[in-house]
Amino acid sequence: MAEAFNSQQVMSGTQGEVWINDKYMAQVTAFKAEVNLTKEEVNQVKKMAKQYKVTGWEGKGNVKMNHMSSFFLNLMAENIKNAHQTVCTIVAKLDDPDAIGSERVVIRDATFDKMTLMDWEAKKLAQDDYDFTFTDFDLLDTADE
Repeated sequence: MAEAFNSQQVMSGTQGEVWINDKYMAQVTAFKAEVNLTKEEVNQVKKMAKQYKVTGWEGKGNVKMNHMSSFFLNLMAENIKNAHQTVCTIVAKLDDPDAIGSERVVIRDATFDKMTLMDWEAKKLAQDDYDFTFTDFDLLDTADE
């Protein structure tokens, strides 16, 4: 990592894109996916500090969109009613033209935590806001200096 950088190289979320099951989601306004490590405390004699062993991980994320279609209802409704789990593949990309590179990840085995049947308020734009979990991911592109 360079000691100094040009401010225009900071990536802007405005340049982000998302695909769910190969369908481009132009209406996305925010996206987040993270891996949380599961740790167990390890006790050791003559050590005062807590120590930990990583024993697994959990993938969680969130996608926010302008509500312009019934995408999520169509994706999940019949599966939910018929006791089937909806499993998706999500590709997320951040590609700012001023940055030193782009980032792209694929998230596999994504399952959404809920399905919103209806959510609106007068004089406000309707949005979709969905949390999800996942069990696998791969880094397709990384922004390397």
